Amino acid sequence: MNIELDFQLGANFPHLPSEKLFYEWVEKTLEFAQFKVDEPPQLTIRIVDETEGLELNQTWRHKNSATNVLSFPFEAPPEVDIPLLGDIVICAPVVFKEALEQYKSIPDHFAHLTIHGVLHLLGFDHIEEDQAEEMEALEVEILNALDIANPYL
Repeated sequence: MNIELDFQLGANFPHLPSEKLFYEWVEKTLEFAQFKVDEPPQLTIRIVDETEGLELNQTWRHKNSATNVLSFPFEAPPEVDIPLLGDIVICAPVVFKEALEQYKSIPDHFAHLTIHGVLHLLGFDHIEEDQAEEMEALEVEILNALDIANPYL
């Protein structure tokens, strides 16, 4: 699948997975979610530091801490037909810290959060128990296809 991925770095982060891996994770998620459009889907993944992560989480979720991933789905007016999915923001320092605390590899944790973020852009959610179970099951299925262990175990 051809994808138009705008990959942005809000700061310089050592040990970050390659842009190619992020592309592969997005592609696999769209494949498993059976997402189909006539034109290549477009999205942005922005990797940020804790300052920007905190600012975004305060602004959009009214939380006073940086979080690992935020998703901003694009909601086009009915008359606008473009394949823009939206934006995903991943806070690298939070992901590094969580990976260490949870004994996960850094690339595997970035993969999980990228998949999680893309699923949010596609309309998946985890507010209700049944929604959470469906979303987590799909995440695990996608991760398994990428030879990444179930992050919920």
